[in-house]
Amino acid sequence: MERTGHKEFADEIVEKAKELGACLAGITHVSELRQSPSHVIYSKLDRFRGIGTKESKGIAPGEFAWPQRARSIIVLAVPHPSYKPELDWWMEGCRGGTPGNQMLISINDGLSKWLEEKKTVETKKLPYYIEQGGVFLKDAAAMAGLGCIGKNNLFLTPDLGPKVRLRALFTYLKLPSTGPLEFDPCKECDMPCRKVCPQDAFASKKYSQDQMGLADLPGRDGVYDRHLCNAQMESDVAKSERTAAEGGEKAGRVVRYCRRCELVCPVGK
Repeated sequence: MERTGHKEFADEIVEKAKELGACLAGITHVSELRQSPSHVIYSKLDRFRGIGTKESKGIAPGEFAWPQRARSIIVLAVPHPSYKPELDWWMEGCRGGTPGNQMLISINDGLSKWLEEKKTVETKKLPYYIEQGGVFLKDAAAMAGLGCIGKNNLFLTPDLGPKVRLRALFTYLKLPSTGPLEFDPCKECDMPCRKVCPQDAFASKKYSQDQMGLADLPGRDGVYDRHLCNAQMESDVAKSERTAAEGGEKAGRVVRYCRRCELVCPVGK
């Protein structure tokens, strides 16, 4: 079933997402998302099993386990201001891992229920991990018109800069796209994000256009080293505290991951 051209319905979905607690929401097509930079180069990247990945049996590296009938993807964002660092603290034993992700899951659940029960639109809530059927959320958000991916390899929005967190769900109905957005704050920036990284994850070029077959590369120009970024995250885990996390059945870790490249970014300030 398709409902293309129904801009009013797309607007209604965005407003409902905001009513449920999202600060931003947008829509893009699954067929177009497959052609976005991160999804195109995924199979060409070296094997990576750092933080933020998960082993999944039956899915080969570089493959996506998306429902065949999925037609559109709705992307949601919630704010993560610098004065609420705890929204991003990873807590073992709690659903969603972080309080910010718990907020996103709740909004996603509410929007899915509203679409299915009130609008008879079938949905599929996405897991976080690519290896379990997720998507590259930054690419999806850029294509849905919420902002762009910056030279710090973070997702940037006009009003909040990189201080947002993302979640998404598929619909089995083709909806009008709400993006992309003409927005690029990195053009004239002196990139303080690349200077503040404790691991120098932006120090040298890791990927080239010839190697990947496209110009849009990690960190925009191919300098982002995810292995060095992961080394910092591993260090953060090693320094984490054992504590009884709220909502967990037993003691776990609270991990305060590095946000230096995010917090120094001038966009949205």
